[in-house]
Amino acid sequence: MPKEILDDLLKEYEQKKIRAELDLEKRKEKLYNDIPELGNIESELNNLAISTAKNILLNNKSSIENFKSKIQELNNKKIKLLKNNNLNIDYLKPNYECKLCNDTGYITKNNYKSEMCNCLKQKLLNISFNKSNMSNLDKENFSTFNENIFSDEINIEKYNISPRQNIRNIKNRCIKFVENFDNPETKNLLFTGNTGLR
Repeated sequence: MPKEILDDLLKEYEQKKIRAELDLEKRKEKLYNDIPELGNIESELNNLAISTAKNILLNNKSSIENFKSKIQELNNKKIKLLKNNNLNIDYLKPNYECKLCNDTGYITKNNYKSEMCNCLKQKLLNISFNKSNMSNLDKENFSTFNENIFSDEINIEKYNISPRQNIRNIKNRCIKFVENFDNPETKNLLFTGNTGLR
């Protein structure tokens, strides 16, 4: 897969992420205008987060526990206010298209290694599939293959089987290849010749 395609997709992901976060800011602004107490709680939580971080750096354990308790109390108030206004707790979170990677295209595993998210892998797969001209598989496949377009006559000077029997053999070999594709003992297929030849 060319790097440009991945770069374009990652730009698309970045735009999606930004849109989700801007949408959240608009929702928050409206919500805090409608329910000012929620805005006040959010401000307090932000201030407490900063204070907690400072106390962690200063190794002030008693203050940290106090802050944790206050944060929990404020979070409970926030949840109660949301529920009283028939809103889901997730209302104050961005609506990312992919909840696994938060529209970044990558997830961090337990070993802190970053790997491509399935949603990005699927997009890359779709691009490859569309470029491979395999989008007509419902029309062009083994069940719709017409061997009757090949001659049944044998040219004894060149071959000992007819073109129709030859294509039938090729078709059967291809089906066998597909059926055993996962088997490591299965050999590859190589098609040669000019485009459009039968």
